[in-house]
Amino acid sequence: MFAETNLVLKKTFHYIRLILFPIVGGFITTYFVCPACTESASNFSRVSIFSSIIWFILWFGNKYIAVTLDQHISWTETPAKRFVWALLSSVSFTLGTLYLLMFVYNWVTDFDITIDSKTIYYSIIITLALSAFFYGKDFLHNWRKAALDAAVYKKEMAWAQYEALRSQLNPHFLFNSLNVLTNIVYEDPAKAARFIKQLSEVYRYVLDTREKELVLLEEELHFVNSYLYLQQIRFGNNLKVHIDLPNENGQVAPLALQLLLENAIKHNIISLEDPLSIRIFQDNHYLCVANNLQIKHSVNQDNSGLGLENIRERYRFLTPDKVIVEKTNDTFTVKLPIIPYKI
Repeated sequence: MFAETNLVLKKTFHYIRLILFPIVGGFITTYFVCPACTESASNFSRVSIFSSIIWFILWFGNKYIAVTLDQHISWTETPAKRFVWALLSSVSFTLGTLYLLMFVYNWVTDFDITIDSKTIYYSIIITLALSAFFYGKDFLHNWRKAALDAAVYKKEMAWAQYEALRSQLNPHFLFNSLNVLTNIVYEDPAKAARFIKQLSEVYRYVLDTREKELVLLEEELHFVNSYLYLQQIRFGNNLKVHIDLPNENGQVAPLALQLLLENAIKHNIISLEDPLSIRIFQDNHYLCVANNLQIKHSVNQDNSGLGLENIRERYRFLTPDKVIVEKTNDTFTVKLPIIPYKI
């Protein structure tokens, strides 16, 4: 109850300030801009009311301009363009407001208010002051948000790196890999040698990319081929993977593709009766991983979405395009945005 009352009081004081500020500003402006008006209380009141209306409209008008520009032109990406547009918009809005209000006010009140160079000068000064306030506030807000996003992104990247390393170095993966190696080392030494080479490729890639934000799609696919080789030695024909990528241009988040494959293998039944089929393909500027659904009910489903959420968070800092998840009764598909490579 106290919190609700406190919130109501804060909102009330906020609106009172919004109303009082233009009124006080209008009377102060009249006092300095029109000294002759102080000789007549009637004239002073009329001009002050006119000035207050200007202050009110300029205050909210410039605030609206700042918000609108913020939606279309970024301070961080094109600061010069943003500054020019802000300056031109504010000055144009001020002059247009002055002349329009002068015409309407004179027509309604039958009171002759004229706009001289001094009035225009002070109005533009007021506009620039208001603009400086709003754009300064907007700039500081965006700067603070960028700093927080950078901190969060750094944390997410560190978590992603930890998860990737833990994923590859966990006892189950290592045990399964060594168990497979034990079974083939005497039966087929050549295959065992290749298995060891592919295993070393997996570990090397994880270590090489642990501090990278993006990697070339070609590099990620090369790593995935090594990872899939290990898994297909383990599962044989029960795991079927089809890769259909007409071109390998662009970049992706490191280990994201591997994590999707790992999730598919971890959470689905893989057997002779129920083979798991995974497709890796391209849909416009998305890299897609799709598999048939045959969920293992013994797997802890509470943790099944952590890897996918991790990927979503990483991509949120890399591109405005979102990670897309599509699930039907038969298939599960995840689409990762392919980020263009900038030279």
